[in-house]
Amino acid sequence: MATDHLYARELGDFLRARRSRLRPQDVGLEPGGRRKVTGLRRDEIALLAGLSTDYYQRLEQGRGGRPSDDALYAIASALDLDDEERRHLFGLARAARRPAASAPVRRGPERVPDSTRRLLHVMATPALVLGRHLDVLAWNPMAEALLGDPATVPPAERNMVVQLFRDPEARLRCPDWESLALDYIGMLRAAVAEDPGHPRATALIGELSIHSTDFRSLWARHDVRENVHGTKLFRHPEAGEITLDWDSYPLPGNPGPVLLVYTAEPGSADAERLQLLASLRATRDHGTDAVTEPPPLRRR
Repeated sequence: MATDHLYARELGDFLRARRSRLRPQDVGLEPGGRRKVTGLRRDEIALLAGLSTDYYQRLEQGRGGRPSDDALYAIASALDLDDEERRHLFGLARAARRPAASAPVRRGPERVPDSTRRLLHVMATPALVLGRHLDVLAWNPMAEALLGDPATVPPAERNMVVQLFRDPEARLRCPDWESLALDYIGMLRAAVAEDPGHPRATALIGELSIHSTDFRSLWARHDVRENVHGTKLFRHPEAGEITLDWDSYPLPGNPGPVLLVYTAEPGSADAERLQLLASLRATRDHGTDAVTEPPPLRRR
């Protein structure tokens, strides 16, 4: 299937998902009698946006051609989209209306610069490098102490989303599992919008959809996140509960990997628990730590 058709299909799926979450009373319409669909009907969205029902239906079916910006603004208002969702809508629509012969999406290998590995080595707080689909590309000893050793899982499973949905202990370690799942899926959805046909995205989504009903349900919502920071609660077997702020910093490349860093407020109990993790790690490794390419893998 042509790339522009993939964007059109993704756009249609997004519109359907956003329509299904709205109720008539949310947009000033009378509920009427018994309804056959969840959320608003296509003709109701078309009416609110000032478009024909046939045109809007073709958009949802992935065959709406190249919608104008004016039509997109009207649809965004009718669907009550927030700022992130509006950017997502426009990104998909503009990609779908690009000529099929336009320059292909670059899919070069994701590499971690040596300078970034040196930075990881000197950081005294958990940090790791994530690829565009949340693959874990590199990490430092503090991240290993906090999250476990990524090298103990095969490369295809060394991914934040995969571990959250496939690791049976993930819910025990993450008291805010559902919130984290929504963030990760929203970030993955944003990456898919950049290149719907990327082989890694196709493999990830297919594998998770087969093995996780939770993933299938949350993925079908078509939520999108552009998170660059947040707060996360960890339940560590040795250090107890630790609440950390996380921030992500883009690395060279477009789209490129990001550096994800966890920090605690200086002098707080969480900072003390991070120091405990560092001491435990240093004792376990006899004071040696390094950031290297992952060694040959073994399953947990």
